[in-house]
Amino acid sequence: MANETQEVGGIHFPFPFTPYPIQKEFMAELYQLLEAGKIGIFESPTGTGKSLSLICGALSWLRDFEKKKCQEEARLLETGTIPLNDRRVQPPSVSPSCQETPDAPRPAGEPDWVTQFVQKKEERDLVDRLKEEQVRRKKREERLQLLRHNAQLKYATKRARQEEEEMESLLRLSREMLAAGAGAEQLESGEEELVLAEYESDEEKRAAASGVDEEEDDVEEEHVTKIYYCSRTHSQLAQFVREVQKSPFGRETRLVSLGSRQSLCVNKDVKCLGSAQLMNDRCLEMQRSKHEKKSKGEEEKPKRRRQEGQAACPFYNYEQMQLLRDEVLVEVKDIEQLVALGKEAQACPYYGSRFAIPAAQLVVLPYQMLLHAATRQAAGIRLQGQVVIIDEAHNLIDTITGIHSAEVSGAQLCQAHSQLLQYMERYGKRLKAKNLMYIKQILYLLEKFVTVLGGNIKQNPNTQSLLQTGTELKTINDFLFQSQIDNINLFKVQRYCEKSMVSRKLFGFTERYGAVLPSSREHPKLTGFQHFLQSLKPGVTEAAQVEEGEAGAPRPASPLMHIEGFLSALTTANQDGRVILSRQGTLSQSSLKFLLLNPAVHFAQVVKECRAVVIAGGTMQPVSDFREQLLACAGVGAERVVEFSCGHVIPPDSILPLVICSGPSNQQLEFTYQKRELPQMMEETGRILCNLCNVVPGGVVCFFPSYEYLRQVHTHWEQSGLLSRLAIKKKVFQEPRRANQVEQVLMEYSKCIKCCSQGSSTLTGALLLSVVGGKMSEGINFSDHLGRCVVMVGMPYPNIKSPELQEKMAYLDQTLPRSPGQVPPGKALVENLCMKAVNQSVGRAIRHQKDFASIVLLDQRYARPPTLAKLPAWIRDRVEVKVTFGPAFAALRKFHREKSSLS
Repeated sequence: MANETQEVGGIHFPFPFTPYPIQKEFMAELYQLLEAGKIGIFESPTGTGKSLSLICGALSWLRDFEKKKCQEEARLLETGTIPLNDRRVQPPSVSPSCQETPDAPRPAGEPDWVTQFVQKKEERDLVDRLKEEQVRRKKREERLQLLRHNAQLKYATKRARQEEEEMESLLRLSREMLAAGAGAEQLESGEEELVLAEYESDEEKRAAASGVDEEEDDVEEEHVTKIYYCSRTHSQLAQFVREVQKSPFGRETRLVSLGSRQSLCVNKDVKCLGSAQLMNDRCLEMQRSKHEKKSKGEEEKPKRRRQEGQAACPFYNYEQMQLLRDEVLVEVKDIEQLVALGKEAQACPYYGSRFAIPAAQLVVLPYQMLLHAATRQAAGIRLQGQVVIIDEAHNLIDTITGIHSAEVSGAQLCQAHSQLLQYMERYGKRLKAKNLMYIKQILYLLEKFVTVLGGNIKQNPNTQSLLQTGTELKTINDFLFQSQIDNINLFKVQRYCEKSMVSRKLFGFTERYGAVLPSSREHPKLTGFQHFLQSLKPGVTEAAQVEEGEAGAPRPASPLMHIEGFLSALTTANQDGRVILSRQGTLSQSSLKFLLLNPAVHFAQVVKECRAVVIAGGTMQPVSDFREQLLACAGVGAERVVEFSCGHVIPPDSILPLVICSGPSNQQLEFTYQKRELPQMMEETGRILCNLCNVVPGGVVCFFPSYEYLRQVHTHWEQSGLLSRLAIKKKVFQEPRRANQVEQVLMEYSKCIKCCSQGSSTLTGALLLSVVGGKMSEGINFSDHLGRCVVMVGMPYPNIKSPELQEKMAYLDQTLPRSPGQVPPGKALVENLCMKAVNQSVGRAIRHQKDFASIVLLDQRYARPPTLAKLPAWIRDRVEVKVTFGPAFAALRKFHREKSSLS
């Protein structure tokens, strides 16, 4: 379809087709927000073309921004001076550090000629910097243009790399031959890599872990103004990249996709490790090996001979990664295309894509990578003056909380202690004093963590019953004092774990002696260690054992890696964190969990540094959580926040949202914890569904508050015969608990509806019993016949007795301001969590402009005005409240009869 340029408010928006009116509104509002540098909460229902609106609106702004920047630069270079009345205006390309100088206050009483001299020097420096940047930009454009028209360049570099590999291989063989006669090592073959290298100090040099050799590193390229687009999953990001490719900006935009090593690594030896933590450690270890080999005099030291066994990654080659960077910038590519290109060019896509960040205009990445400061820094992401768009942001608050929370079980604590103790006994005489000191400190921490749970580190955690059970919440300081570890510098211990890679060494140690049982004469202590590891396995649930045994399941990481995450959370915490001590019968089932109460602490840096931030989603209601818990607590003033919510593209008569307050037998519908398990309530629910299945064609998706309640209702229907009555009109499917069974259930559900629509069955469709917050409530599209009716049974309030939720409510009540007559912040949190879950579930239907569906909310509490106000606008404006079932059933029958006759 030919591209069209739409003009809205004097702004030209290229678009692949004639946009909907709401898309024009969306793009215009987005453009103005980016121009003004504000924070936006944008809601656009699924099926309204949100992705294209984001792409064309944001990239149109970036196009105009770059044009203005070039014009400003040309004016400054032409005049060579900055007008006195315009001294605050700086070219957008100039780095923040360069912008501070012109506005620096001058000492009082300074002579005019001194002030003028300093100003002239600043003007000359600015012009010089602009000229240097212009030269770099011109070189980059020429390089990309050359690569775009001369594909032979990459093959020449590839041949050079192959020759270099052959030379390295010959040299390696020569060294092995020379070393063959050097005599037997004290350690077994392959065991050298398990011994920790000497730990010099807490401030050891960063060169070993740096991304690029110093002699290879070019002058750092200036980060151009860019847009960081984030979403939740790699599949959502890949879909967005495909939309960019199809858009009018697909050919001219410099886009780079970022991902984890699990998604981008092309080294089979690293890829096979499975666990993200193991892959990260192994990758960094291979880079460290490369640098240690290149350091002078290293090969002369006998103790370093073990490093020769650690091969550097063949894909980590600077020239090849530079070539990959240019290839990435020449043409828009998604993750899969980037991986294929990396394999072809024998270059690492993980690092090659990061090299492309400075020159990229659009960076696509999972939002976990952007929201975690350490990960952001490691990836080379700079937010100063940039634009961030967070899509699918309905669970943004939970995501930030989850990223910065950590949990370790009693079994993991005991296992890590046993492994580390055996490791120290095995290699203690070969370790330097600082290594031994830190290992002993870690062992002490593990012992105290087990003690505070009420256990004994020397006993089997599976058979060790705890005298005291229940859940206890502690502040960070109280937890440290109760554990008697307040005298340990956790910052130094955490840094040691990170720099020494002790968990990686420990994993290799357990891999070596966990798989093969050594003879008791050679290693008597390791035999008991092997038995202890085996004794821990029954503590894992049967379901977890089955899933771990499935093909393609990642290898379990060292338990010490999980504990490192817990230590990291403790060291980055402040008054906004809590430690939850969960004592559950046996030590192995008990756990320590760090809970972050204030996600705004980590989001504040993003909104502070960025030029503008857009939080977007199909369903963002209720938005008060974003305003109060996230933005206000992050220091964002109300005047900087912009809300935009557009309607749906479907006609008003293509949706029928109903609130039903009572059932066919006049039973009042109120699914509270006290009433929902009553037999008459479950009976009434079944009768309502039977009536709906008689008039709704195709698929009906019914959401229950929890798996347990769904199980109870299903069992009751089986006994009462209601399930058989339902099966007369619809084949009944039930959402599975295990993720690997979801695809099969959906296929059978879809196949059944398709067969029924073709008239090859006596059934009229299928009924899918699902769970709010489960596998079907997010990311699944029940479009057209798959979801002609969505039913919500009750209001899915979270468990109010949960210690985590109670602590969060108390925290909000203490920290957030409360206006007279307003609902307390803690209570508002519970209501908002409920309605967010409802909105996500009912949003599974109506996926495009020609779709139609009915939405049935079974609970009289939905009829309350405050609750109705928290529904999405496109539902809220059309909802009908039915006090009795008769009028509701008549409206449903009429709606589906009319719509089915037209389709």
